[in-house]
Amino acid sequence: MARDVQAKVTSPDPPLWTADFRLFFTARTTSLLGDAMLPVVITAAVLRAGYGASGVGYALAALVGPFAALIIFGGVLSDRLGARRLMIVSDTARLCFQAVLALVFLLGTPPLWQILVLLALVGAGSAIFQPGVASIIPRVVRDVQKGNATLRISESVTTVIGPSLAGMMLVVSSPAAVVALDALTYAVSGACLLLLHSVPMGPAARHGASSFRADLVEGWREFRARTWLWSVIVVFMLWQLAGAGPSMTLGNSTLVTDYGASTFGLVMSSLGAGSVLGGLIAIRFRPRHPLRTGALSMILWTLMPLGVALGLPAPFIAGCYAVSGVGMAFWIVMFHTSVQTHIPQDVLGRVHAYDAAGSLVMKPVGQAAAGPLAIVAGTVPLLCVSAATAIVACVLLLAIPAVRDLKRTEG
Repeated sequence: MARDVQAKVTSPDPPLWTADFRLFFTARTTSLLGDAMLPVVITAAVLRAGYGASGVGYALAALVGPFAALIIFGGVLSDRLGARRLMIVSDTARLCFQAVLALVFLLGTPPLWQILVLLALVGAGSAIFQPGVASIIPRVVRDVQKGNATLRISESVTTVIGPSLAGMMLVVSSPAAVVALDALTYAVSGACLLLLHSVPMGPAARHGASSFRADLVEGWREFRARTWLWSVIVVFMLWQLAGAGPSMTLGNSTLVTDYGASTFGLVMSSLGAGSVLGGLIAIRFRPRHPLRTGALSMILWTLMPLGVALGLPAPFIAGCYAVSGVGMAFWIVMFHTSVQTHIPQDVLGRVHAYDAAGSLVMKPVGQAAAGPLAIVAGTVPLLCVSAATAIVACVLLLAIPAVRDLKRTEG
């Protein structure tokens, strides 16, 4: 075990901040900032339009639903047409759809169906953007783990800053203006991707022509052929259903109702800070068996639901969330790096799309079921079940030889 967790030192270290990585980092960060701001802006806009909490729920579902439903098809298109090209198309499309959304809010009170259609189109654009992220990272940075860790830090920061920035902008401006400004993040992202030099517009080298259906089947075959990969996704479906989903619904609502909105903001900021720390650790720490070490780090996540379930004072809960953020961020870097360094480039978009879809599909189910179940069983017992599920998931990951024994590859 000591050998497994020993950091691997290479000399000299390959440079990270190349011109192309700076462009991709800027594109990714601005895109993530827009993604973090949008739910807050949409919530305010829908409420001001008079559609109430149910309208907000429909709007957020319209944004997320197409993403989960179409990301697999986005993976196929990414491999067929080229990740960079498709991401630029996605940014352009989302810029246009969100500009139209800003316009309909500016002109008055739009019908709810118009809002839902435009948000669904934005979500569909995100579905064709995301698979390209996995494909481009190995092309713009030689040290894939360090690149993933750096991007994870950026994601953690935007997750904290984005909602706060949107809230402050809404104080001094209208939702229509903030939606329009938020749309510009996609313009910045697309411009940066357009300037990349090391990533071709077209797809990776492919052997012969194939149909869309054949590409879809090939992606599934490549995904299914790797026991370590589909095993992780199956375990995470369990964790999302009975762990992360209920914990997010019940933990967040308990923090707001029992501790207040200011404490909830503090706790979320602590979670983001912990995620940043986890990313920093992942930059330097290079375990020989990344998924084994990542699974061990995931045990830290149990502190998140347990801190709320035990009714700890607010500072201790914030500490629990921070530690949980460290473990979760480290696992994400280990897993993404493993995918990007073990999967051939010409199928990486499709395989990433399958793992992303599988990882997400059960989360909304767990979130939706948590409220009714809490009425019957109680919030505290369900939060304890969430913590227990996380431990079970970690044990399952460590018990699967293909996951436990997967070795690090250079990159």
